[in-house]
Amino acid sequence: MTEEIVKSALSKVTYPGFTKDIVTFGFVKEIKIDGNIVNVTVDITSSAPEVAHQITLEATEELKRAGAGEVVVNITAPKMPRESSSKGKNIAPQVKNFIMVSSGKGGVGKSTTSVNLAVALAMQGKKVGLLDADIYGPNIPRMLGVEGIKPEVVGNKVLPIKAYGIEMMSMGSLMEEGQSLIWRGAMIMKAIEQFLRDIMWSDLDCLVIDMPPGTGDAQLTLAQSVPVTVGVTVTTPQMVSLDDSRRSLDMFKKLHIPIAGVVENMSGFIAPDTGVEYDIFGKGTSKAMADQFETCILAEIPIEPAIRTGGDEGKPVTYYAPTSETAKRYMKAAEDLWATIEKINEEGGVDNQAIQPNTPPGVSACSTAAAPKQETSGSCGTGCGCH
Repeated sequence: MTEEIVKSALSKVTYPGFTKDIVTFGFVKEIKIDGNIVNVTVDITSSAPEVAHQITLEATEELKRAGAGEVVVNITAPKMPRESSSKGKNIAPQVKNFIMVSSGKGGVGKSTTSVNLAVALAMQGKKVGLLDADIYGPNIPRMLGVEGIKPEVVGNKVLPIKAYGIEMMSMGSLMEEGQSLIWRGAMIMKAIEQFLRDIMWSDLDCLVIDMPPGTGDAQLTLAQSVPVTVGVTVTTPQMVSLDDSRRSLDMFKKLHIPIAGVVENMSGFIAPDTGVEYDIFGKGTSKAMADQFETCILAEIPIEPAIRTGGDEGKPVTYYAPTSETAKRYMKAAEDLWATIEKINEEGGVDNQAIQPNTPPGVSACSTAAAPKQETSGSCGTGCGCH
């Protein structure tokens, strides 16, 4: 037996739920050969015991088929996700944690961030859903390569579409391609609620929610419908983007949503021919803003051609180019994001009771007739409970 024979055998072991093998993913960390005894260490990203069991069985079978007499497979895996301890209104109770990905303005790479964080979390063994709540610009079906695929309807519920180990739903999967949505705020609010209530999400460890740009009806409706575990703000290094991103971070505070961090997109450019990184748009300018809101830079994502081609072709860079610098940064961001979620749940979770509407029954929270006098506390005065 040689190391090459061992790797060749292990390359036939597909990682459960994906189409790639454990060697390609880089999960095989150590190989020891003593005569016909083979000892391998596999560092997996899933905490599910059935994943470790399947890999052990398949690896043992393939190695014995390749000529090994005795096989020892050592699996290292992360701990099982902690149950959410969040409280308050939750119209999607089968979801343990909700991750709101927001931005102060459009065009900063929010959807790309949502897709790659969701894929990274799934590759790390979490059961992940991805909700494209950007009603007016639903791009995620294309980014996942499922544009044109219509979801299956079961009774009065809709099954999410599956891709890259995650469950996904988007308005782009429900309407005809190129169709415009000319909706008022009330319709957007209703759509957000239906996406949470009427989609047959599995028992998910987390639901990543790609929000519309800004700080409007969709964000408030989501926060009042489910206890959002963490918020992530996406920005670019330019000051015109940072100005709007501060509003996004301020919104998280007003809605009592813990801030997991800031993702700075277009943070440098990595030349594909040399690998040299250039700061063409600036870099690290988000740090002062993150400090202001007592949070961190979750990731600085550079411009790489693989990101653009991956988005256009439905091949997320985190999955298709796992050794790229961008993929490594998304994977690290996902690890840090999950660590924050675990810490929040250990400390008692989140609660959205403070932002529920407090107007009398049957009276709209947006009714000026019902609006209390504006207070100096910063309340919007509509009775929506946003402050």
